[in-house]
Amino acid sequence: MPHLLTSVLLATAGLGSCGPEGQPPAAPSPGASPAQPAATPSPAEAGLLRHAVEITKRERFLKAGEQYFSPDGNWIIFQAIEVPPAGQRPETYYQMYVARLTREGGRVVGIEEPIRLSSPGSSNTCGWFHPREPGVVMFGSTIVPPAMQDVPGYQRGTGRYVWQFHTEMDIHSMSVAGMLTPGAGAPDKPELIFGRPGYDAEGSWSSDGRFVLYAAYDRARSEKLSRNHLDILVYDTKTGKHHALVTADGYNGGPFFSPDDKAICFRSDRAGNNLLQVYVATLRYEDGVPVAIDREYAITANEHVNWAPFWHPSGKFVVYGSSEFGHQNYEVVAAPVDFEALSKGMTPDRIPHHRITFTEGADLLPVFSPDGSLMMWTAQRGGLAEGEARPSSQIWIAEWIGGDRFGSLPPPR
Repeated sequence: MPHLLTSVLLATAGLGSCGPEGQPPAAPSPGASPAQPAATPSPAEAGLLRHAVEITKRERFLKAGEQYFSPDGNWIIFQAIEVPPAGQRPETYYQMYVARLTREGGRVVGIEEPIRLSSPGSSNTCGWFHPREPGVVMFGSTIVPPAMQDVPGYQRGTGRYVWQFHTEMDIHSMSVAGMLTPGAGAPDKPELIFGRPGYDAEGSWSSDGRFVLYAAYDRARSEKLSRNHLDILVYDTKTGKHHALVTADGYNGGPFFSPDDKAICFRSDRAGNNLLQVYVATLRYEDGVPVAIDREYAITANEHVNWAPFWHPSGKFVVYGSSEFGHQNYEVVAAPVDFEALSKGMTPDRIPHHRITFTEGADLLPVFSPDGSLMMWTAQRGGLAEGEARPSSQIWIAEWIGGDRFGSLPPPR
């Protein structure tokens, strides 16, 4: 949901957690219905996911994803590129939208007409809902079309996907009247939450809305390291102060507070091997403010790209996307987070990692609804549109019937 390092993943899905990408190709068949049917869900998912449904469609969006729930679970915020009018090229960058979920018989079946938040030509990423102010959202945006000269970004090897770190990218908030009153008109203009030089994005609020957790690109340190470097910081909206939390060499990003705000999860490429690993860390508070990391622990340490961790509402485990099953077939994986066991030396190789998705096509960027009843993710398991080599990235949602079963560790050896 940010933009260069050395190499990353979604050359497959063409969509990265918190991050716009470069110029998309012209739409092969604008607005066309899929020419081939969607992949059949694997029976292996049946004990965890029920009634999976694609809630954004290729007929409307060339691609959509990186989606999050509102606090009441009735709305989502996501980034997407719309199908352009016939004969026109699609927009260069992802745009930001919110949409109300539609239900039939209590089951999610789709979304209402999306409300666009972003301005034409801008680059946008990493949406999030305010936890206590209905109708208020945040997202990273350049507001204006970004300059293209000397833009750092994250690209895995020679893959076509480049996740750019635009220097104009800042974190903004916005009031969306249409979320409170249907047909209320255009959203308010975005307001800058804080101003800093360079790329700031991947923002999310703490549970009380006081703190903003985010990632920031450090150009000077990137040049010194000869690879991209991003820190994870927290901004105190009450005092206006920024506190650096994660500063290890390399790209540190995609942070989220745990449900109790005592810890964070994030991804890091600190090994410098063009891979990403999942980390969690407990926070040190001073006078009610998270000012530093207390203890940090790796949840993965392997030869794969492990992308975009997100907490289950129980706080007992995280889910993330992994290339363990192939760079053309990312899958969602769950891993328990037991800080007591981690503090006693539990290592990543001893942590059980449970595969959640098994269906053909990339599945990644998983998130849970606040009550834990739904899992939503970005997937390439829909129908294949004419002229496209693989299904487009779209948003899927399913009932989560796994509870918190992945929150426990096996007995010590």
